[in-house]
Amino acid sequence: MSFKIKRIVLDVLKPHELPIHEFAKRLGELSNVKKVDITTQEMNEKTQISRVRIDGKEIIYKEIEKKITELGASIQRVDKVTVSKPKMRSKLRRKLRKI
Repeated sequence: MSFKIKRIVLDVLKPHELPIHEFAKRLGELSNVKKVDITTQEMNEKTQISRVRIDGKEIIYKEIEKKITELGASIQRVDKVTVSKPKMRSKLRRKLRKI
């Protein structure tokens, strides 16, 4: 049984050209992403460092990484990852109880 990524928190360095709300929308368009929350941590003249929290059913890290790069940003580090086992189907659960 494989674990699925449900939440990932990243520190991202991004240029000012793309507003934070557009950056969040673009990440939210990815498959299996349910929620994107971005908080700006630091800013200078050209860039900002933001904490990006992404929630979803089965987040695919490589898709997130690719999209962030396409948007002209880069992942500085992964701060947190939450994973969980997929839920068993109710029929399978009943069969296992009978055993």
